[in-house]
Amino acid sequence: MQQPSESPALRAPLGRALMAAIVLSGSCAFTTYAKDARAAETTRSNWGIGAGVIALEKPYRDFDTETLAMPVISYENRWISASVPTFDVKLYSGAALSLRLRARYAGDGYEADDSPILSGMDERKASLWAGGAIVWKTHFANVTGEYLADAMSESKGARARIQVDRRFAAGRFGVTPRVAVERVDAKYINYYYGVRLSEVTATRQFYEGEAATNVHAGVRVDYTPAPHHLVFLDLGAIRFGSPVEASPLVDKPNQTSLGLGYVYRF
Repeated sequence: MQQPSESPALRAPLGRALMAAIVLSGSCAFTTYAKDARAAETTRSNWGIGAGVIALEKPYRDFDTETLAMPVISYENRWISASVPTFDVKLYSGAALSLRLRARYAGDGYEADDSPILSGMDERKASLWAGGAIVWKTHFANVTGEYLADAMSESKGARARIQVDRRFAAGRFGVTPRVAVERVDAKYINYYYGVRLSEVTATRQFYEGEAATNVHAGVRVDYTPAPHHLVFLDLGAIRFGSPVEASPLVDKPNQTSLGLGYVYRF
C-alpha cells in the first residue's frame, strides 16, 4: 500500500476523493459506538473528527488499486445526522425507529485515462443522490433501508439498499459485521458500465445492461485506547450482479476495500 503522502487523492478529482469518504464514513466506528443506541432520544450533540486512508480496487479492466486519504467528520443531534459524504434530516426519531430525508454524494464513475479500456470513453461523473431512509434498531441488529435517486441527473438512475449490521463489544474492542443488498436500475448500469455507440472500438463492443442486484459485505474492528480516542480497521467487498459482470469494461466480479482510520470523539 502506498504511503498517504503519495496518495492519488492529492491529485484525484472530487468524485474519486469522495469515494474514500464514502467507505471511511460507512465504516467509521464513531457512528456505532456504545452510546449510539440512545442517540435518537437525546438533544445532546455528538461529533467527531479524524482521518483515514483506504485502498480501493474497482472492477474495471486494468484499473490500478487506489490508495486514498480523506478526513473523517461526523455530527449528530436529535434532528441531524451527518458523516461526510452523507447528510440526513430526521423527520421522526424514536428509541428504535428513525425516518429520514437523505442526501449522499457517491464517488462512482471514471475518467478516460484511468485505464486503457476506458480510452476514448466520455467521463462518467459522480453524483449527489437524494431520497428517504429508515433506521430500525432492534435487540438483534440495526436495519437500515434507503431509496435514492440521482439528484444531479448524471445517470438519471435510482438505487435502493437494505443493510443489517451489529456491533459486538469486548472491553475496548468492538467488531461490527455487516451485509447489504443494493438494487441499481438500468439507467445506473448503462451510465457507469455501458458502452455507447460513439464509444465502440474494435476491442470494446456496444453494451447496454439491465438493473442489477449487488451484495455488500464487510467487517469493522474498532479499538478505544483512551476516552474520546478511537481507531478502526475496515474490510469491505461488493459482489456485483451479472449486468455489471457482462460489461466489456469489467474483468472481475468484485470490488474490495481496506480502510484504516482514527477519530477523536467530542
